[in-house]
Amino acid sequence: METRQVPTTLQVSYSLAVAAVVTVLHFHLLPAVFAGLAVYALTAKLALKLPVRWGTLTQKVALAGIILFVIGLVSGICLGLWSFLRGHHGMSNLLGTAAETLDNLKRNLPEDLTALLPDTVDELREQIVTMLREHGKNISSVGMSGVKTFAHLVLGMVVGSLAVLHRFNKEEGFPPLAAHLHERLLNLAGAFDKVVFAQVKISLLNTALTALYLAVVLPLCGIYLPMVTLLILLTFIAGLLPVVGNLISNFTIVLISLGVSPLVGLASLAFLVLIHKLEYFTNARIVGSEVKASVWELLTAMLVMEAIFGMAGLVAAPVVYAWLKQELKAYRLV
Repeated sequence: METRQVPTTLQVSYSLAVAAVVTVLHFHLLPAVFAGLAVYALTAKLALKLPVRWGTLTQKVALAGIILFVIGLVSGICLGLWSFLRGHHGMSNLLGTAAETLDNLKRNLPEDLTALLPDTVDELREQIVTMLREHGKNISSVGMSGVKTFAHLVLGMVVGSLAVLHRFNKEEGFPPLAAHLHERLLNLAGAFDKVVFAQVKISLLNTALTALYLAVVLPLCGIYLPMVTLLILLTFIAGLLPVVGNLISNFTIVLISLGVSPLVGLASLAFLVLIHKLEYFTNARIVGSEVKASVWELLTAMLVMEAIFGMAGLVAAPVVYAWLKQELKAYRLV
């Protein structure tokens, strides 16, 4: 019986892990899970640097302080993102400027090209809302959905903090199934750590280069784009989403640049293509070295999960794929 118990509990742990992934994506719990994993991963990183010789009570107090600090940090980031996406001076303002730019372009471009553009600002907004509906809940709706998402984020961070406390308070002595589930959690946290924090590095690099172009190079040439700060913030936030995020920010920058002049639009396009080439190799180097995966592997995972789960699957794909690969490597299957 004992020889069969380990493989059986191992299979059950993997079945529960698969069910958890499907449940999270189906019921739109990804923000809560990512918030919890961020608290778990950051707290574990900082807690592992605590002096081992400290007394037990001192360590617990220090660990509690780290957890409160990390929760505050993650909460601040979430509120900042919320303010940018929903605030009147954030994404909505940027969307309005982009819509006005399209109106101006339709008046100045040849008819063959203008036929490809939306006819009015309202049509542009409707197309964007339709696209968002196809990939998940409509983020333009506020009220109870916003309160519900905020509650999910808070609960996710609480679960993440409790999980990391359990990790440091009871590293050994788990029952068989709990031990395997704990191993799944450690591998998931490791995959999240590698992918997300590697993507943050890439986004910071891309944002720094974009800020240099928008806030330094163009003004030196006597060219001033509107809402440069918002464009830089959009570049960083969208850059957290591999591959697709940069397409969103680059399209917006080129569109705003075209609103200034066609020459500025071409210059912005050329610069962003150059950044893309640099980021392609950087992405392959940073994410690929962390996850041990090629760019085509991540793209395939993103395409498949987007087709199954929509936008949530697209965002979760790099982490889930890194987690899967880490589990397979543990048994030397890849």
